[in-house]
Amino acid sequence: MDRPLGTEDGGTASDPKGPMSLLSCTGCAAKNRIRPSERGSPHCGACGKPLPWLVNATDATFDLEAKTKLPVLVDLWAPWCGPCRFVGPILEQLAAEHAGRLKVVKVNVDENPSLSARYQAHSIPTLVVLRDSQVVDRVVGAMPKPQLSARLAPHLKRA
Repeated sequence: MDRPLGTEDGGTASDPKGPMSLLSCTGCAAKNRIRPSERGSPHCGACGKPLPWLVNATDATFDLEAKTKLPVLVDLWAPWCGPCRFVGPILEQLAAEHAGRLKVVKVNVDENPSLSARYQAHSIPTLVVLRDSQVVDRVVGAMPKPQLSARLAPHLKRA
């Protein structure tokens, strides 16, 4: 999967339609420009399959990105953090495996101190699961994929 993109040209944090993200379809590899949405989940415009919903967010765009009916897995990370680099590909895999049922929002804590403080990311990576904008689970530190999948499973069943 391509690295997730945050605000693309054509949308800004102050744009009433919201920031645009570029998501790649795992089925046909088509690139899809997607705006945040409270309802549903994004599907490929070319083949119709659910898209892995993995986006970057900033202090300015986070609330819009996190507002959805799906569970949201927030990854509070930094580029210099080794455990964060370990978890990153796992989150990409989980977003692909649970396309249509999970949204992953990545937040660079060095560039977004307000969100770091809001979710008390004193150690990274910190993963926070949101449901209806409320924290329902929290994982601090790197976790192998099987354990992280098991931790997410109860939240995905409700999706």
